[in-house]
This record gives sequence, C-alpha cells and structure tokens, in this order.
Amino acid sequence: MFINNFDPVAFEIFSLEIRWYSLSYIFGLVFGWYFAKNKLIKDSTQKEYFDDYITYLIISIILGGRLGYIIIYDPIYFIGNPIEIIKIWQGGMSFHGALIGIIIGTHFFCKNKNQNIFSYLDVVAVCSPIGIFLGRISNFINSELYGIETNVPWSVKFIKIDDLNRHPSQIYEAIFEGVVLFIILSMLFNRLRNIPGIISGYFLILYSFFRFVIEFFREPDQQLGYLFFNLSMGQIISCIALTCGLIIIYYKNANRTQ
Repeated sequence: MFINNFDPVAFEIFSLEIRWYSLSYIFGLVFGWYFAKNKLIKDSTQKEYFDDYITYLIISIILGGRLGYIIIYDPIYFIGNPIEIIKIWQGGMSFHGALIGIIIGTHFFCKNKNQNIFSYLDVVAVCSPIGIFLGRISNFINSELYGIETNVPWSVKFIKIDDLNRHPSQIYEAIFEGVVLFIILSMLFNRLRNIPGIISGYFLILYSFFRFVIEFFREPDQQLGYLFFNLSMGQIISCIALTCGLIIIYYKNANRTQ
C-alpha cells in the first residue's frame, strides 16, 4: 500500500503557483509537437503548416476540454459559480470534450488551408497518448479521478480524500491509455499512414476500450454516480466513441476494396 500525499504545486515563481496539472499540458503539447514534426510527418506541406495548426490545437483542447467538463459533468455547479469556469489550472477538463474540440478546430484549419482533415487527426491520434499519460500522472498527484476501494497489494491511500485503500486508476489509465496505446498506434501508423482516417478510427476504438474497462476500477464522478445499466458517464461516452471508431474503420476499409 502506498500513501499519496503529493503536493499539486510543482514550484512557485514570484508567489505564482505552477501546478503539475498545467505542466502536463505544456509538456504534452511540446513532446507531441516534436514527435509529430520529426518522426511522423513526411509531407512537406503538412510539416510547413503544422506550427500554425498547433495554435488551433491548443485553443481547441482548452475550450473543448473545459466546456465538455462543464456541460457533461457538473453544469449546475458552474451555473452557480461562473467564476470557477476560468480556473482550469485547478483541474476539471474532459477528454471527450477536448476530443470534440480538436475535431472542430482541425476542421476549420483544414478547410482554411485546403488540407485533408484526417491527415492531421491521424497525427494527433498517435501523439495524444503522450499527453494522456502525463495528464493521468498529474491526476494521480492531484488525488483526483481515483479508484474504488480495494485490498490489492498495490493499493493507494489518498489521504487528502479519505482513509480508504483504493485502486490507483490514474496509473492504470496512464499505462494503457498512454504507454500501450502510444506503442500500438505508432506501429499501426508506420503501416497504414497512407490511408488517412484509419489511425483515427483505431484510436477511438482502442482508447474507448481501455477507458471503458478501467472505469470499472475508478470511482464514478460524485455529482453523477452510476447511470444507465450501472455504467459511468465516461463509459457511456466511450461506447459512443468506440462505435464512431468502428464506423470510420468500416468505411475506410470499404473504400480500399472499391
């Protein structure tokens, strides 16, 4: 059993708190940008446009992630406390909201630049596990999104929350949605990069599968609890995303055989 008593503040600069949560986004974007430009993108035009695309991506992730969390997980609280909406450094971002934001932002960027949207989304799909890994580690440090009670030897006691021994579900997600997903998508990208969209489909399928399974070990959101068929909101949305991934794969494979 491990006792989690980490400080969510990494360091201070002139009394300004720099939190691990914020650093996870910064380093996730920097590492993802570097990997994309130096390892993934071969097309010269796409490589030239990619720096501009990152600006769209940052805005899309922040707006989509925050609005997704507000609308999906706790709208009543934020209606009553609107000033809390801007405090993204304290946490409260939705992955699925960020995903929708990325799709919308990429659509407008590619329409403006006359580019194939899936060529960019596929690159983002391969790089996303880097940010997911860092984000889940910061969730662990923040003692948030923790697991259900357990007696397994590797259980964690989040003493800022309660005295229960819990599954370190954030670490499970960091491993499977981060490390494992990154390895699989990187290998698939090398084989299927000439079929725009198919990597995005595999990302939706694999991420959603990992997320759905790990949610069984994760405490549901306090304000929502379990919903239909005793599933969490994350599991319900993951089912929708997985279905979208299957549809993309089906149509991409159908087009290949025509």
